[in-house]
Amino acid sequence: MSKIKNDGHSGRAALILAIVFVGVFCSVFFADKGRFELPFTTPTLLTVFAPFQRAASWVGGKYREITLNVWDVFTVHEQNKMLRNEVRELRELNRKAAEYEAENHRLRDMLNYKNSAGQFDLAVCSVIGREAATWTSVITVNQGSSDGIRKNMPVVTQHGLVGHVTEVGPVSSRVKLVTDPRAAVAVLDQRSRIAGIVQGDIADIYRVRMVNIPRNADVMVGDKIITSGFGGIYPKGLVVGTISEVKNDAGGLLKYAVLDSAVDLQQLEDVAVITTLRESVPITPLANANGSDKGKNISGGQP
Repeated sequence: MSKIKNDGHSGRAALILAIVFVGVFCSVFFADKGRFELPFTTPTLLTVFAPFQRAASWVGGKYREITLNVWDVFTVHEQNKMLRNEVRELRELNRKAAEYEAENHRLRDMLNYKNSAGQFDLAVCSVIGREAATWTSVITVNQGSSDGIRKNMPVVTQHGLVGHVTEVGPVSSRVKLVTDPRAAVAVLDQRSRIAGIVQGDIADIYRVRMVNIPRNADVMVGDKIITSGFGGIYPKGLVVGTISEVKNDAGGLLKYAVLDSAVDLQQLEDVAVITTLRESVPITPLANANGSDKGKNISGGQP
C-alpha cells in the first residue's frame, strides 16, 4: 500500500513540475513573440518564476558566451593563417626584389663599362656553370659560336681580367681563369714598367703570382699589375691585380710577387668577352710614378 502511495505522490510531483515548466516556457515564448502578457504579476508569482528565469538567463548567457568564444577562436585562427601566408609572400617578394636589384646593379655596371671601353666590342655573358674539379680554374658562359664567340678571346669584367675562352660550343663556351696554374699572362708593373708572367698559384688556388722578376727589379707591395699586350691573346692595359707580397725565389736570382686579383673570381655572375679589339688603348690610363708622363698615350709599345 505504501508503495502505491509513494508512486502516486511521485507522479503528482512530476506532473506539477511538468505543468510549471510548460507554463514558464509558454509564457517566455509568447511574451518574446509579443503575443502574450502575463495577466498576473503578484510578488508570489514572480517569486515562483524567478529561479526559472535566472536559470534560463544564465543558460542563454553561457550559450552566447561559448558561441562567441568559439567564433573568436575560429576567426583568430583564420586571420593568423592569412597573416602567415602574407608574411611568406612578402618575404618571397622581398627576396626577389633584392635579387633583381643586385642583378640590375651588376648589369648597369657592365653596361657602363661596355659603353666606356670604346676600344673593344664586348659580348656580355652570364656564368652558367662551374665544375667541381675545376672550380677555381674554369667557368661556363651562356654564349657560343652562334653569338660570335671564338677560341682565345679574352674575358673581362669592369674590374679587370678574368681569363680567355678555351672551348666554344654553339650556345655556350668554357673560359679558363687566370687562377689556373696552367695559364700564363704577360704583364707589366704599371708603376715601374717591370715585365713578368702571371700564373695561378698552386699553393693558393684563389690567388695568382707574377713570376720571372729579376732580384733587383723595382716592384713593390701596392703596385698595380696590367697586361703587357705580348702573347697575342690579351690586349695591353687590362688590370690583373695588385701586389700584396714580394718574395725571393728559391734559386736566389729571381723573385716573385703574390697578387690579389682585380676580379673576385669566386663570385662571378656576369662577364664580357672581347670579340673585337679596335685599337691598342689601355682601359686604365697609365702614368709614370714621377708624373712626367702624365696624360701620355703609352699604348704604342714597350717602353
